[in-house]
Amino acid sequence: MGDIREPIRESAIIKKERIIEKGFELMCEKGYHNVNCIDIAKYASVSTGIIYQYFNDKRDIFIAGIKNYFNSIMFPMLDTFESSISVTNLESVLSDIIDSFIDAHKISYRAHEELMSMSHIDPDIRDIFSEGELVITNRIVSSLKKNGFNIVNINEKVHIIIGIVDKFCHEVVYHGHDNMNYDVMKREIIDIIIYILCNKEK
Repeated sequence: MGDIREPIRESAIIKKERIIEKGFELMCEKGYHNVNCIDIAKYASVSTGIIYQYFNDKRDIFIAGIKNYFNSIMFPMLDTFESSISVTNLESVLSDIIDSFIDAHKISYRAHEELMSMSHIDPDIRDIFSEGELVITNRIVSSLKKNGFNIVNINEKVHIIIGIVDKFCHEVVYHGHDNMNYDVMKREIIDIIIYILCNKEK
């Protein structure tokens, strides 16, 4: 490993952020294994030497990009949910959050596909992805509790719900089966989620 340093000057910080943004974008577009640091340097309009001042290799850039992916795309979607969720408006908020997740999947189609692929072969990337999912789960659980939802096995139920919504997003964005009515499917999913969250028997 080289002598990696953390930039201090604003211009250097901006340059490092550009390398992360452009490097991650390129690796998601072309595929992680089809890109090297020379490609990233050219795409980010920096020298290869600058890259090695801040990163050991392209894997470091990819991992930094994953963290940005969660911080800039996945986590902000929860802000509306956290600030407005209640028992009385649960249906409309769920509809909005599902639409937001679908939009995020559309915007970051290639990023998501490459993330999924890399999470199966790189344990560190898998751990980051898993931790991100847990952060989302914990934030939703915290919001529900704060807004008066008293739910048994809340962590497990929320994690199940996230899986259902993620699967629906994949269906809408990636698969697009012609014989499926996605408005109807969304309605069914919202009904299932409301049942899971509001059923008092379990």
